[in-house]
Amino acid sequence: MRYAQYIKSRLLIVAAFVFPALVSINGCKSTATASATATAPGAIVTDDAALAARVKQALAADPGLRSLPMSIATYRGVVQLSGYLDSDVQIQEALAVTGGVAGVHTVSNDLHIRPK
Repeated sequence: MRYAQYIKSRLLIVAAFVFPALVSINGCKSTATASATATAPGAIVTDDAALAARVKQALAADPGLRSLPMSIATYRGVVQLSGYLDSDVQIQEALAVTGGVAGVHTVSNDLHIRPK
């Protein structure tokens, strides 16, 4: 009798660990992404690395922005510019150039004027 209780308690302990693991594994199942199918016809579907490269290229082509230290981060067409520039004119120019790049949906401005 004692052996049966021992086995029941061990099975209960094992079940207590295995059941949550099995339930959580189901949450790891991959699903098809809707981003490629949700875009409108003719919309430019690009990956973030290519978009960041195009933005960097556009900023480097502008003589007034070429040598300025800016960080560029992209996520699904949203480009975030961050860093410290010398004037508000430079910030507005950087935002305008970035917004003109194909594939950019939104520009997030985290640029600041450098303290003097």
